[in-house]
Amino acid sequence: MSDTYKHKGITVRLGSCGARRYAKTSYPVKYGIFSEIETEDAVLRFNLNDEIIQAKGRGRDWPDPQEWLKRTAGNDWIYYSTGGYAGVFEALGEYYLPNTPYPTNSLLGGNPFSLPPVAGLVGTWHDMLRETACRVDGAPAPVQDFLQRVLANSPQALQKRTEDFFAISGGRVTVLPPDARHVDYNVIPLTVAEGCLYKCRFCRVKTDSPFREKEPGDIARQIQGMKTWYGADLANCNALFLGEHDALCAGADLLLSTIHEACDALKLFTSVMQGASVFLFGSVDSLLNAPARLFEDLKRLPLAVYINIGLESADQATLDRLGKPVTAAMITEAFARMQDINDRFVNIETTANFIMDDGLPENHIPAFLRLVRDGLGRSKPKGSIYLSPLRFGRPSRSILFEFNRLKLLSRLPTFLYIIQRL
Repeated sequence: MSDTYKHKGITVRLGSCGARRYAKTSYPVKYGIFSEIETEDAVLRFNLNDEIIQAKGRGRDWPDPQEWLKRTAGNDWIYYSTGGYAGVFEALGEYYLPNTPYPTNSLLGGNPFSLPPVAGLVGTWHDMLRETACRVDGAPAPVQDFLQRVLANSPQALQKRTEDFFAISGGRVTVLPPDARHVDYNVIPLTVAEGCLYKCRFCRVKTDSPFREKEPGDIARQIQGMKTWYGADLANCNALFLGEHDALCAGADLLLSTIHEACDALKLFTSVMQGASVFLFGSVDSLLNAPARLFEDLKRLPLAVYINIGLESADQATLDRLGKPVTAAMITEAFARMQDINDRFVNIETTANFIMDDGLPENHIPAFLRLVRDGLGRSKPKGSIYLSPLRFGRPSRSILFEFNRLKLLSRLPTFLYIIQRL
C-alpha cells in the first residue's frame, strides 16, 4: 500500500506497486515498485534507488497523453509513442514505438525529441523537482526525505552512476537482442564473452574486438558489481542479458554456471516482477556447434531463454556482399536446428535476424521465403523472425511496404528489428 501526500496541486506517492508481469497492452502500464510525483505540468516516476525512470508532460502541448519518456540504465531517454497502435503492433509485436535519441535503423516514427515539450521535459525535470520541494516544505518527514534523495540524483549524479554501470561489464551494450522487448529492455547485462566470431562488413553495432571468453572470476566480479549497483532496485529486476555479441559461443559450462550464479546472487526468482528471463545472441557457428546437453540443461531452469541468431540471408551472393563468412548451406542448417529447438523446448525460443534493403541480390528474398514459408508445413507461434534495414536514419516507404508483404507470407511471427542499446 503506497503513502500519498497531496498539497497545492502536487501529489507524492511513495511505494506504489504496479503490474508484476510484463504484458502486451495498448495503454500505459506501470510495473514493479516505484514512487511518483505529479504536478500540474508533469508526472515523474522513480525507482527504488530514487532515480528518475519515467516522465510525462501534462500540459495541452504534450504530444499525446498516452505517450511518455523512459530513462534507461544507460542514461538514455527513450520516447514511447503510439504510432497509431495497430500499425506499430503489427510491425514490432508491441503497442508502443520506442523512439531513440541516437541513430538507429527504424523505418517508423519521427523525431519527438525535436518537439519543445519533450526536449523541455528532458532538460528541466530536475528543476521541476527543486521547485516541488520548495512548494511542499511542510510535508511529512517521509516525503521530505524522499524529495531530498531524488534531488541528490541530479543529471550529473546519474551520469556518474552510468559511467560506473558501464565499467562493471566493460562498456556500453551497443545492441540488445530484439527479444528483450518482452521485458521492455529492462535487463541486467553481464559480459561472458567479448567480440564476435565474424566481422561482417555490413554491421554497424558490434565491436571490433576479437572473440574472447571471460574468465569465471571476471564474471563473478561483474555479478557482484551489478548487485551493488542495482541495490534496492534489484527487487524490480527479473532479466539478464548475457553479452556481448555471441554469448552462445562461450560454451555450455560457462553459460550455465553464469545463469545459476547470477540468478542466485541477483535474486531474480524472488523479484517483484514475475517470470525470469535470459537473453543472448548467438552466431551460426555457435548454434551449429552447441551441444544438445546445453538445451537439455536450460530446459530444467525455471526461466525463459531467448537466443537470437544473426542469419541475415539464405542467399550466397547476399552473404558474400555482406561480408558474412558463412555459406548458404550453413544458414539453412542453422534455421532447421532452430525449428527443432523451438519445437522441443517449451521455455527456450530461438529467433533469427535477416536483413532487408533495396538493391540486394535478386535471390535474397526468394531464398528467405524458401525458409520461412516453403520450408515449414504450418504456421508457428514461436521462433520470431526480425527483419532489419541496413541503413540507419533512413525511413523508407518502399522497404516498409516490402516488410508488410513478407510478414504476410511468412509462417513465423515476423517483425521489424529496431536496434536499441543499453
